[in-house]
Amino acid sequence: MRYLFVVITTLFLANISNAQLNISFNLDSQPVWGPTGYDYVENYYLPAIDVYYNVPENRYYFYDSGKRSWIYSSHLPSRYSNYDLYKSYKVVVKEQKPWRNHKSYKNKYSSYKDRHDQKPIRDSRDSKYFVNKGHPEHSKWIKEQKHDNGNNKGKNKKKK
Repeated sequence: MRYLFVVITTLFLANISNAQLNISFNLDSQPVWGPTGYDYVENYYLPAIDVYYNVPENRYYFYDSGKRSWIYSSHLPSRYSNYDLYKSYKVVVKEQKPWRNHKSYKNKYSSYKDRHDQKPIRDSRDSKYFVNKGHPEHSKWIKEQKHDNGNNKGKNKKKK
């Protein structure tokens, strides 16, 4: 009986520690125009154009007034062809389908339309962003990973 208790307790504690260590990161799939500072992002809200971007699906969600519904596309609508994603403000939204609550987000973040004070991932010199395929340092980061076989996350430097 004592053995059974120890086994059950061990399995329980292993599941708890697994749950604590299973932290999600998606720096590699965030767009390079996304803001720095977030290890995981589900959605961005772009208040200047009232559009949402879903990172895991790689889709833009926007309201189609003709269809009177939210639709999605892998590209921004042509009416936003001159919109600069790198300079615009992005709000990180921690809701699965934020467009369903659009009125709330629009009211809360409408004042952010003219803000341009976020640093995009593309311009970051923080090595954690080099994992992103669109980052200018990505190929250098890949070479470092291959050089040290993935150990030490590219920080395998000789001591002097």
